[in-house]
Amino acid sequence: MLITTPTGRQIPLSNVAEIKPGRGPSEIRRIDGFRVLNVTADVDKEGTNMTVLVASINDFLDGLLVKYPSVTYSFEGEQRRQAETFGSLQLGLIVVMFVIYCMLALPLKSYTLPIVIMSVIPFGIIGAVIGHWIMGYTLTILSMLGLMALIGVAINDSLVLVDYVNQRHRHAGEDLRVAVERAGIVRFRPVMLTSLTTFFGLSPLLMDKSSSAQFLIPMAISLGFGILFATLITLILVPTNLLIGDDIRRFLRRRLRSLKSGAVMKGT
Repeated sequence: MLITTPTGRQIPLSNVAEIKPGRGPSEIRRIDGFRVLNVTADVDKEGTNMTVLVASINDFLDGLLVKYPSVTYSFEGEQRRQAETFGSLQLGLIVVMFVIYCMLALPLKSYTLPIVIMSVIPFGIIGAVIGHWIMGYTLTILSMLGLMALIGVAINDSLVLVDYVNQRHRHAGEDLRVAVERAGIVRFRPVMLTSLTTFFGLSPLLMDKSSSAQFLIPMAISLGFGILFATLITLILVPTNLLIGDDIRRFLRRRLRSLKSGAVMKGT
């Protein structure tokens, strides 16, 4: 094979290059004009921490990009679908929270009581995360679905307390502090039984070692440990928030009366 030089001469290829036999790519794929290489692998999820694995791959690729700045990479396949699912779950969570707030505000005829009822949700999520840490599992898509189910169950316990306080305070005319103390005593058994039966009902799934049940365990952990932790917080946080809200309302009323009286005195 002859190569034409810049001066127009033709010389053999062997004079300007060292020829070595090798294996070339079977095909060259391009996307938007850029050459693309797909790297695929199957991971044993039972013995692998996916979060740590993805983080180590990111570290390796980031170091590789320093050496080859013209190269870019992106995670596709399961990782991309997981990211898209997390995004849709975030939007769904916002919609669910708004719908739950409206459903609570209408029958209770209050804007603040739904907030008190829903204040246990973050603590239920904390309990679910702690449960994953205790059981040695990482958060997955099914864990997020378990958290969505946890929201409704955790609100039930809080609603039982608030509804009783609402009946005794608004309808029976009982003092709020007395109504809160009575609610903690009267509703303690229903709240505990609801949560304990849910947790122990899920315990066989939590202890199952079969491969067919492994993908369901993260959902059971989120629901079981989340409701258990949220129940303990509910018995303390909800009555406290009710009393704090009442103190704030009284303060605002006194402040409003003082402003009105000051305006009347200035007018006279």
